[in-house]
Amino acid sequence: MADKTVSLKDNSSGKTAELPLREGTLGSSVLDIRKLPKELGHFTFDPGFKATASCESAITYLDGGKGQLMYRGYPIEQLAEKCNYLEVCYLLLHGELPSSTEKEQFETNIRYHTMINEGLRKFLDGFRYDAHPMAMMTGVLGSLSAFYHDSTNIHDPDQRIITAHRLIAKMPTLAAACYKHSIGEPVLYPRNELSYASNFLWMMWGRPTEPYEPDPVAAKALDVLFILHADHEQNASTSTVRLAGSSQTNPFGAIAAGVASLWGPAHGGANEAVLRMLDEIGSVDNIDKYIDRAKDKNDPFRLMGFGHRVYKNMDPRALIIKKLADEVLEKYGDDPRMELARRLEEIALKDEYFVERRLYPNVDFYSGIIYQALGFPYEMFTVLFAIGRTVGWIAHWMEMISDPSMVIGRPRQLYVGPAERNVPDLDDR
Repeated sequence: MADKTVSLKDNSSGKTAELPLREGTLGSSVLDIRKLPKELGHFTFDPGFKATASCESAITYLDGGKGQLMYRGYPIEQLAEKCNYLEVCYLLLHGELPSSTEKEQFETNIRYHTMINEGLRKFLDGFRYDAHPMAMMTGVLGSLSAFYHDSTNIHDPDQRIITAHRLIAKMPTLAAACYKHSIGEPVLYPRNELSYASNFLWMMWGRPTEPYEPDPVAAKALDVLFILHADHEQNASTSTVRLAGSSQTNPFGAIAAGVASLWGPAHGGANEAVLRMLDEIGSVDNIDKYIDRAKDKNDPFRLMGFGHRVYKNMDPRALIIKKLADEVLEKYGDDPRMELARRLEEIALKDEYFVERRLYPNVDFYSGIIYQALGFPYEMFTVLFAIGRTVGWIAHWMEMISDPSMVIGRPRQLYVGPAERNVPDLDDR
């Protein structure tokens, strides 16, 4: 419902449009411009959709100015401290945290779907031995609709929730299978007596020839990282899932589109870029030189892991991850890049250039150090991000599909090509 209206006048024609101003629970109000083309004959121009609300959503709220992130109204700091990842999955899917009975039943449902069809294992064998895990993940996820015909009716709420359970359950299995294929080791079956994160560690690092028990410290760290990555409002990959899903494609195809979007270095690949940057800097003694390079607009070097498209204050996830990194490195040995990262953060936060531009460390600044300490290669970093983000993609897809006012996404454009012209004969070209 619109609380107020805003009048827009086209000075060239004298026409006026009364546009509703819509208020949400929190955050900025939005101007409903759907009547604009009809009443004034104009569309709006907003490259990158920086000032456009593409949908209504009750899932995640973030305030970039305050550095605040909430899932269904619960602060991310409290969820990371008091809940495990599957509890957060339940929250994002159903709107409320589960009771003890609901939690047990939900975890049982997820465990039931952890295995993958044997045909998928054969499908993996078709990839080159050195294929990037995200390339394999994109292809394998898109193929799931060929294996699970019984849950692709998007208009059936029961099938939608089964699909949600399957995707949450199978993502770690698929991710570990892609990794095992890339190193030439046998794909392991899940062990359903283990927790979600521990099961993933088993499938990643276990071997059929010797015993392996996942480390609780590593499992806890992964669980928290999955929570922090579970959703982040209308980011590029989530918007991709919504746009693909708006055509009423099958959910597996929509999620595969999200994975492809996440793979981009400007989105899910940033934590890998942070580690490569730290490797390039090499020593604390070199920080001042690289700070100066980052401030030089003619130098291509950039400080990775600083600043955020939305946050203009400290990314709340970065504060949690920094503490988590300390705990992980206490167990797995210090990483010289951690000291380098701490020092880089300290200097940058006191430098007027970064302070004026509000370039604070973001979620990617320390997460790569944790992944590396736990043994994950660079190529798996974005895959780990995708595991955590899967539930957010599904929650947004389900929210959109269940909305009776859903329409297919169709952005407009400002055409700047040639005006109408005639095709000349071949001899005259």
